[in-house]
Amino acid sequence: MSIVYDYFGGLYIKLTNKCPNACEFCIRNYTDSLGDADSLILTEDPTVNEVKDELAKWDVAGYDEIVFCGYGEPTERLPELLELAKYIKAKYGKPIRINTNGLADLIWGKETAPMLKGLIDAVSVSMNEADAQKYNELCHPRFGLRSYDAIIKYIKDVQKYVPYVATSVVSSAISRESIEACRAKAADLGVAFKVR
Repeated sequence: MSIVYDYFGGLYIKLTNKCPNACEFCIRNYTDSLGDADSLILTEDPTVNEVKDELAKWDVAGYDEIVFCGYGEPTERLPELLELAKYIKAKYGKPIRINTNGLADLIWGKETAPMLKGLIDAVSVSMNEADAQKYNELCHPRFGLRSYDAIIKYIKDVQKYVPYVATSVVSSAISRESIEACRAKAADLGVAFKVR
C-alpha cells in the first residue's frame, strides 16, 4: 500500500479511497497501482503523521510540486489535506496541487474554496462531461443531477483563491462533441483545459 508515490516525475499523496462518484472510466476499475506505487488501494485512511513520515522518506526537494491525488477524492479528507498543505509549505516550500472532482462543497455542505487560499497553488477539476445529465450517466455521483452545477460553481469560486485552475476530460470516455463542448465551457470559465 502506497501513501506517497512517484507518477511521471511528480510526487503524489493519496489520502483516501473514498469518492462520491463511481465513474465508469475510473482507473481503479482496471489496476491497483500507478507509477511506482505498489498498490493505491488503502486498507484504511492514513493519519496526518503517517503521511508526514512517508514524505520524510522522499527527496522532496527533487520534485517541482506535491499533488493530492490517488484512488479516491482527496477533498473527502479536507481537514487533513489542509493540515498537510500547511506542513508541506512550512517544511518543504513546494507548490501544491489538488486533483479533484470538484464536489467538495457538496461533500462538506459548505463553500470550501476559501479554505485553499495561501495553501494550494493549483487545482485541476475533472469536468468529464458537458452537461448535468451526461455527467450523471457517466460518473454516477451520489449527489445526483445537482453535482454538475456544483462543479461549475466550484470552478468559478476556486479561481478567487487559487492561482492556477484547470479542468480536464478523459478522451476515451466521452464523444468528440462533448470534448469540444467542455473545451468551450472551460474557456467561458476562464480556466485551462486538458484532454487526458
